[in-house]
Amino acid sequence: MTTDDTPHPDTPPVDPAELLAVARPLAEEVAAELAAALDGDPRAGAVSSKTTGTDLVTEMDRWAEARITEGLLAARPHDGIVGEEGASVTGTSGVTWCVDPIDGTVNFVHAIAGFAVSIAAQVPGERGPETVAAVVASPLHREVFTAVRGGGAFCNDRPIFCSAPTSLSMAVVGTGFGYDPARRVRQAEVLTAVIGQVADIRRFGAASLDLCWVACGRLDGYWEVGLNPWDHAAASLVATESGARCEGMAGAVPSSAFVIAAPPTVFDDLHDVLCSADAANL
Repeated sequence: MTTDDTPHPDTPPVDPAELLAVARPLAEEVAAELAAALDGDPRAGAVSSKTTGTDLVTEMDRWAEARITEGLLAARPHDGIVGEEGASVTGTSGVTWCVDPIDGTVNFVHAIAGFAVSIAAQVPGERGPETVAAVVASPLHREVFTAVRGGGAFCNDRPIFCSAPTSLSMAVVGTGFGYDPARRVRQAEVLTAVIGQVADIRRFGAASLDLCWVACGRLDGYWEVGLNPWDHAAASLVATESGARCEGMAGAVPSSAFVIAAPPTVFDDLHDVLCSADAANL
């Protein structure tokens, strides 16, 4: 999917706050529908798989992405869209929406609270797409995380900030595992190298929430390999705006190759432990 960086002549300059005002109601609407679906909507019961037998997709994933796409284009017809379930719209405004309609589908299928709706507005930057507005809505937690670049991070409209552990040994760190069994075995080996260096490890099953929980201090760090852009595009801005550092390995931008987020007090130490464990070599 490509996006023309030349703004459409009828499109006003980008205002991140206005972009968030478009995305947030859609995320909240879809989140409410997902919560309702778990109370008996038959669309939630139709489950199939994608890359592997454990990489699940439901009719609600497809419905949610279609609804978000419809709403975004109704408000901003010249924008581009890329989504996990195949949405691909080439825009002319310079803004591209990166959409994960249900991050954590396995959790959704099992009615576990760790799933979310994630929408990020991105513009071209020097090192690739840059997120300027973000919303992550967690239906069963009834929480909506938001951020605009330079404007701080919020949960249900209250400011949030990352933690400040005094050492890595005091940090509770989250991670995730891939769908491919061979990759999961290698990730488990990395886990054994890390777990003795931190206070504890958590695995919740949705990268967007892991990053938002770094942002509000529930986690003191997070790393994962193999994420897609829609998995972290919104939540990485929430984490950054909370005061955390969110990067790839060795100062790279977050990508499918590697994502690490942590408060500045322990970021370098966590990075070095993961580097020593060859965590990015998966």
